[in-house]
Amino acid sequence: MADMPALLFQVLKPWRNAKAWHVALSGGLDSTVLLHLLVQLRQTHSIPPITAVHVHHGLQAEADAWPAHCQALCDGLGVPLQVIRVQVQAGASVERAARDARYQAFAALTAAAEVLLVGQHRDDQAETLLFRLLRGAGVSGLAAMPRQRRLGAGHLCRPLLDVSRAQLEAYAREQGLSWIEDPSNTQTDFSRNFLRHEVFPGLLRRWPQAAASMARSAAHCAEAQGLLDELARQDLHAAGSAGEFAWLGLPSLELATLASLSPARQRNALRHWLATFTSLPDTDHWAGWEALRDARDDARPVWKLAEGELHRAAGRIWWLSGDWLRQPVAPVPWGQPEQALVLPGNGRVRFVGDIPDGALQVSYRQGGEVMTLPSRGHRDLKRLLNESGVPLFARGRLPLVYRNGQLLAVANLQGLDSSPCGRWQLQWLPTSSDQGLS
Repeated sequence: MADMPALLFQVLKPWRNAKAWHVALSGGLDSTVLLHLLVQLRQTHSIPPITAVHVHHGLQAEADAWPAHCQALCDGLGVPLQVIRVQVQAGASVERAARDARYQAFAALTAAAEVLLVGQHRDDQAETLLFRLLRGAGVSGLAAMPRQRRLGAGHLCRPLLDVSRAQLEAYAREQGLSWIEDPSNTQTDFSRNFLRHEVFPGLLRRWPQAAASMARSAAHCAEAQGLLDELARQDLHAAGSAGEFAWLGLPSLELATLASLSPARQRNALRHWLATFTSLPDTDHWAGWEALRDARDDARPVWKLAEGELHRAAGRIWWLSGDWLRQPVAPVPWGQPEQALVLPGNGRVRFVGDIPDGALQVSYRQGGEVMTLPSRGHRDLKRLLNESGVPLFARGRLPLVYRNGQLLAVANLQGLDSSPCGRWQLQWLPTSSDQGLS
């Protein structure tokens, strides 16, 4: 096993200029070996500063002794240790809740140009592939764990994915290392433990190279997913040109361009696009996309997803979330119209040019509004909005400025947003609500 530090160095070469390497240290076999290898590596190579991070979940009594074990290990290796205590949210899957809490802590810790190193190995990769296969995952899921990905402001790297657990254990025994055996790892009511203890031993007896073969299959799937992502970016670029209502500031795509693609390419492009905004629906719920796509032109279809909604309007599909799904507060007095007015949950408005006289306030459409236009007389606002073509979901958010109870202007709509002689114009910068996942 004398060549393991050299192998690790080759994998970590792209990260040699990082500001810091943080090691996720559970105290188990894989993270203990990873930390020891890195300490060996810094004796012969110039590498970034190493720190260890132990996340304490507090889910079992035995875990209270693990921070002290990790501290003793780090003291012996001359590595600083940070212990982070997290609260695991109650839910159906303790495994998933603990993992989410752990990675949230890691993301908060990892700054720009820093790397978090985790010790997951080839056997873990094979288990992940089989677990996701049994859940009906697609190509992205079957790519299993990526060797590297974004994490917080920095990156996460798994440098041991080509190393088996048996190799790690042999190295640990050769070096006289001790590690923690988590008692929960033997509980086969957890799905991954069931695969590890009940399924994989039988597979390995029949196919000794099963773990290596499955890890190789995961790598093939990762390559295939890379090609699908490349195709998605091309299709999204074609559908992403700015439309007439780009000033709404919402993510949107041309529906006709998407609809011209095959159904598989539509789903591939949308998965890539939506992944930045929301957790993706399972296969059965993609019927919502078809209903949205195929609805009549006069319909108001909506596809509700976990963190927001997909709307169809003005020949485009639009992603709405956050404040866009709540009715803004009104009315709002505009006591100092010479200054921009912040609208609760709806961005801000301002006048460009001269300021209209009189007491002003901002409100929103309720129905039945009438506006007086110089060349057209009294006109229903509903009809004027229909003529403008502004998307229906935005009409209830358009700031309406009133003076002494009379509708004076509608922000951002040509012919409705300015004075008859052009002395002023009402401009609205819509809300910059959170439109994406962390």
